[in-house]
Amino acid sequence: MRFSIKTKQVVGVVLLVALAVTALSAIYTALVAGVLLTETQSRGEMLRTFVFERAQRVITSKEDAYAALRSDSGLRSLLESSMAYSRHVTYAALVDPRNVVIVHSSPVLEGQVLEPQAQLEPLLSEDPWTQIQAISSEGTFEVSERLLLGSEGENEFGTIRIGISTALIWEDLLKTMRTAVLVGLAALAVSTLVALLLAQWTLRPVHVLQSGFARLGRGEFGVKLDLPAGDEFSELGASFNKLSAELSTVRSQLATDSAAPVESVVDRLEDAVAMVNPDGQVVFANAAIRAALPEAAAGSKLTAWPPLHPYREVVERALSTRQSVGPLSRRLTLSGDGEDDETEQLLMAHALSHADQRFMGVMLVARDLGYIGQVQSTLRYSQKAAALGRLLAGVAHEVKNPLNAMTIHLELLKQKLGGGSVARPMARVAEGGGVRVADAPPAHVTVDSSTVLNHVSVIGSEIRRLDEVVQGFLKFSRPEELALEPVDLAALVADVGEVVGPQANAAGVRLVIAAAGDLPRVSADSSLLRQALLNLALNAVQAMPSGGVLRFESRRAADRQVELVIADTGVGIPPEHLARIFDLYFTTKDAGSGIGLSMVYRTIQLHDGHIEVQSTPGRGTTFTLRLPQAA
Repeated sequence: MRFSIKTKQVVGVVLLVALAVTALSAIYTALVAGVLLTETQSRGEMLRTFVFERAQRVITSKEDAYAALRSDSGLRSLLESSMAYSRHVTYAALVDPRNVVIVHSSPVLEGQVLEPQAQLEPLLSEDPWTQIQAISSEGTFEVSERLLLGSEGENEFGTIRIGISTALIWEDLLKTMRTAVLVGLAALAVSTLVALLLAQWTLRPVHVLQSGFARLGRGEFGVKLDLPAGDEFSELGASFNKLSAELSTVRSQLATDSAAPVESVVDRLEDAVAMVNPDGQVVFANAAIRAALPEAAAGSKLTAWPPLHPYREVVERALSTRQSVGPLSRRLTLSGDGEDDETEQLLMAHALSHADQRFMGVMLVARDLGYIGQVQSTLRYSQKAAALGRLLAGVAHEVKNPLNAMTIHLELLKQKLGGGSVARPMARVAEGGGVRVADAPPAHVTVDSSTVLNHVSVIGSEIRRLDEVVQGFLKFSRPEELALEPVDLAALVADVGEVVGPQANAAGVRLVIAAAGDLPRVSADSSLLRQALLNLALNAVQAMPSGGVLRFESRRAADRQVELVIADTGVGIPPEHLARIFDLYFTTKDAGSGIGLSMVYRTIQLHDGHIEVQSTPGRGTTFTLRLPQAA
């Protein structure tokens, strides 16, 4: 959700005031808590002093001290009126060293044990947060003083204990906090009102600017803003007034001479465009419509156009109804280069109106649909090619099964022929002094099994070669599912180098791998790209039987691409073979399949990449691969 500047300003001011009020309220509450504790401590000490002085006058000897204290009406009156000294005092008592009550403000508790409580005085030196926590715990603290007998006070006679209730202090603190909360809410309300008024006053120039831009958007001329002088908005208003004046000038020029600028804009469009005013006069016409209809020149009349021409038909209908017509498909005969060319065009006549709904005329747009037909033809051809590919793949798959069966039976035949010669039953029948062969034995003709095995081996090798051809076709025609990911090309090249390294060392080939320091990652299927690079590297090593140098160099290229150059110093490729090296089954090797470079080319194409090859016989070959960078 997006908030307006006014809302942001009001919220900001209110938040600042709320933070200030909260901070001041917290400080005020802490101060009040300290004052309440200090006042309570002072009143408790004053009551303790009065009780101490009265007890000193009552006690004359240790033996009758407790009885004297219990029987003294003045002391009892002082204890019973203890809560008048402070509303936070809950009791006042004198206890003996065993905490048994001697005299209590509540006589029913005399003779019972009164457990000692924490002293209030240490709490006064704690931080405000600790004081507030102690007050909110609603416990009991005490203000106490020991009673000593003897000239030097060496004997503890008892203790004066004044009970302080933090629950009563917390109640007074809550009253104070309620007052602070009410004051804070009032401050927030006042600050919100002030923020609204301030935002309204501050943003008034923005509303004036917004209104001015809206008037410009509606096409008004000479819009001026009257902003107060002396601040930043006055400079902005001056800039707006200057811009408004310039726009008014430009619009005036366009209004007085509209044909020339419009024609300069649309003259290079491939679509044929013309504008006709309500009187049927051509205001302007671009080059495309002048080429299709020479009569449609600027300044000409619509009546000068051929009567049955589709352009005239559509424009006349739009002028008569003052409404847009089309799109309509029409076939036109265009003349050019001495020959007539029939084409299909899409016609649209747009009714043009002023801002006050006054009719201005008609704009004719004619679009050639020939390129759409070309695209559709290409699409149909691609669909047929894909269907043919699927058909050929199915045929190849069906051919594989008989080939496999033939291979198995040839192996069985070789095993049976491995035992020796082959005897074929023959019959010899005397016939007029001659001999003819009959079907019935008794004679045999011996055939050399080694000759038969040789023929079987030839048949088996040809079947295997045919199977390799079928396998290669299936592999090449099978669609690949790319698993694209950001790939570190330098690391991939290094991995290929490690794989090719042993074979390269055996052939005396030295590997050189160079990569730019700022090389970006490429978007690729790492396994497919690795196999393609491995094919190129192995071909390069095999092209250097006497040793040489195989160089991999990768660098950043233009158009967010990465370039990889694989160059060798081998025998090179003859010029007559260079154009066919990526063709399926084309190879110049005795034991080659003609599939490797075809798969390399297909892999690069699948990655939306580009591959080039340069070769000089006797000096070496260079493959240049360009792959898109990863996003």
